[in-house]
Amino acid sequence: MTNRIPPMMIAAGAVACGSVMDAIIKHLAVETPVMQVVAWRYILGAAFTLSLVAIRRKPLPNLAGIRFHTLRGLIVGATGICFFYTLTQLALSEATVLIFAAALMIAPVARILLKEKISAFTAIATLIGFAGIAIATLTGETMGAPPEGNRLMGLVIGLMSSVLYAIGVVMLRKRTGQEDSITIVAFSNTIPAILLLPFAFAMPMQELRAMLTLLGIASLLGVGIWWLMTLAYARAPAQKLAPIEYTALIWATILGWTMFNERPHWTLYAGAVVVILACLAVAFETRFTTRREAKTPASDIVH
Repeated sequence: MTNRIPPMMIAAGAVACGSVMDAIIKHLAVETPVMQVVAWRYILGAAFTLSLVAIRRKPLPNLAGIRFHTLRGLIVGATGICFFYTLTQLALSEATVLIFAAALMIAPVARILLKEKISAFTAIATLIGFAGIAIATLTGETMGAPPEGNRLMGLVIGLMSSVLYAIGVVMLRKRTGQEDSITIVAFSNTIPAILLLPFAFAMPMQELRAMLTLLGIASLLGVGIWWLMTLAYARAPAQKLAPIEYTALIWATILGWTMFNERPHWTLYAGAVVVILACLAVAFETRFTTRREAKTPASDIVH
């Protein structure tokens, strides 16, 4: 049935899944410590993805693969914790623009970890992209942003999330073709789930029951992102699909307005345009090859 749906619509559905999941996590973290919410998001995500592994009867990686995915799982978990914390400190649209910076981090991280060269074009586009981040986050005030949020901490942790995600992406290139996407996503949920178990047990059972439905939906949406993106990128080149992923800002604006009464300043969108253009410029020169090798989406949106 999905063969009849255009890949661009499938990718748009994946972006929508991610944006709704972010909004749910942000909503739940208003009254509950974010670490407890994130813990259960990963625990339920691990249950869903391990079930897929069992159904598909995928073999476990070898010992070297397990060590690799365990280390990467720790990085993925740290990425998610940082991003979801950022959601509690900033407006939804601001956090979304910040995470676009992950696309700008790939080349510098690959330079450090893999000794890859950075062209002058990529370096200039990256600097322009970071200028866009500054315009988006430092030149205007978003009405309705979390009143008790630590804005500076949110910005710093949000950028840290981008760096960590870029490290995780570059790491995948070392094992290109050795694992299928189901194995990768299972480890990406299971390792953080194990890491966060103490926080999960700290949540009162009555509170867990009250939010279990929303947590389950958020976890399913997290799996949905991976499934839909896998379908989309299997059927269309990254060059066509990458711009679709930046529609996350549209969803963030709508959800932020309707759920949290957020009203971003116009400079956020001006900066976002600069960031997106810079990301696409870098992608068209080098990163579409990187994305194909790593078998992951082009815009590096964290969920």
